[in-house]
Amino acid sequence: MSTIQNAPPTDLDSLRWSETLRDGSNVLIRPITRQDKAGERDFIEGLSAEARRYRFLGQIGSPSDRMLERFTNIDYLHDMAFVAVVQEGARERIVGVSRYATDPSGRGCECAVTVSDDWQDRGLGTTLMRHIIEFARTKGVGTLYSIDSAENVAMKDLARFLGFRTRPDPSDADQVIHELALGGS
Repeated sequence: MSTIQNAPPTDLDSLRWSETLRDGSNVLIRPITRQDKAGERDFIEGLSAEARRYRFLGQIGSPSDRMLERFTNIDYLHDMAFVAVVQEGARERIVGVSRYATDPSGRGCECAVTVSDDWQDRGLGTTLMRHIIEFARTKGVGTLYSIDSAENVAMKDLARFLGFRTRPDPSDADQVIHELALGGS
């Protein structure tokens, strides 16, 4: 039985935050939706090769339509993804994404955060992760974990800053697992 008690939000607009980052820039953080498919493609394709390698633990050039569907068509009960967007002319540009997906028990979930190269070092990754952590906590999730390249120093620093415990990945010496106990049931 899943420990996630709450139904999917019926009003996603209630999950919107305007955030001012360390450098004074502003972003809107909101749940990802199916309408973000093209923006998510642009976001992934706009990442540096290193950022894509760190995010996907391997090299991808362009995400498949199937991957984009999985990333933007989420159920909000077992999965959540928040995007940080900025207005560029008449359109929104995704500059960061945090997400999680629960395991079958509903007590743990894998999480990830990615920030556009030109938006790094502003505190956006921290802000996105804080929102995903708090949302997971309200859903009764007990543990968040992230599997990352051992070379990803920025993620290691972020995980440590947010209180994650880091250990080697027993199945891959080139990876680490960051875990955060949320106190959920």
